[in-house]
Amino acid sequence: MAPNTKSAKAAKPAKVTNKFVIDASRPAGDKIFDVSQFEKFLHDKIKVDGRVGNLGDVIQISQEGDGKIVVLAHTQFSGRYLKYLTKKYLKKHQLRDWLRVVSTSRGVYELKFYNVVDDGAEEDED
Repeated sequence: MAPNTKSAKAAKPAKVTNKFVIDASRPAGDKIFDVSQFEKFLHDKIKVDGRVGNLGDVIQISQEGDGKIVVLAHTQFSGRYLKYLTKKYLKKHQLRDWLRVVSTSRGVYELKFYNVVDDGAEEDED
């Protein structure tokens, strides 16, 4: 008979710690994005085990510097979910037309302005 390996795996689950950074320093510097309001939005909307408002000690959200939010998760947590919530916040505050969420490196998301090109030269030709 093979030894029972289930009890060894169930006894000690691997501790997972993920750190995510959302850098909104550019829009916050232009006074169109409120970082503290966004932090409160994340506190209210992040789901843990299928329930909103169930953060406890598992997920910690803090503001770092001017315009940076750090999410520290001691459980399985997806960066795509954080990006989804950021886009949802931008849509709610009608900023989605001017800002986008870009992943600059692993676990780091940055809010950037869209590059707007003015087509004024075409109007002069008429």
